[in-house]
Amino acid sequence: MRLDKNTYGTVLLVYLFSAIALALLWFFVSNLWIAIPVTLLILWVCWWQTAFHMVPDRIPNGSSTLVTAVADGKIMHMRRAYEREFLVKECQVVSIYMDFWDVHANFWPVTGTVSYANYNPGEHFLAFKPKASEENEHTCTCIRTPEGKDVFFKQLAGGFARRIVCYAKEGLQVKAGEQCGIIKFGSRIDIFLPLDARVLVSEGQVVRACETVIAEL
Repeated sequence: MRLDKNTYGTVLLVYLFSAIALALLWFFVSNLWIAIPVTLLILWVCWWQTAFHMVPDRIPNGSSTLVTAVADGKIMHMRRAYEREFLVKECQVVSIYMDFWDVHANFWPVTGTVSYANYNPGEHFLAFKPKASEENEHTCTCIRTPEGKDVFFKQLAGGFARRIVCYAKEGLQVKAGEQCGIIKFGSRIDIFLPLDARVLVSEGQVVRACETVIAEL
């Protein structure tokens, strides 16, 4: 595992504020029954934020025909929806919700070429709300496989997320299971699949990025 390169500053700030808090705590609080539990809590926050921004080592199961989860989390919704930004057609949509305890590094779901990449500023509604898909800050990426299939996905900011990182650029050759970015704090991924794709997951299922096969094209 390694720390995501876009989160060095965030983690450093967490450590800095934690160090200041610990110094003030032990300078002003002499009661060990208070100081020790608070110290442990602050150290736990440091550990949690470090783990949160780590890029895990995974064994990729995706390919140009097998679509894997973009992120760790739980399948929140499965539905049909009309994708109007780029594909302009009806698709099967699989939504993955990431909570505070999930690793938030994101990974390419399929092997192919990036045919579309766009950033959309927006609101910060709670990520599990239906309107978040259209109104929240998000990035959109479409990958065209060598077989000519399109896999489109959105990285959606949530109520607390304030930064989405996406490495997508049009024309970029990508491989399933390699890192494509990161979203900081609670957020969501919407994956738009062709109507003839065979979806292999169900609502409520916990998935792991790179490893859980979402669908077969």
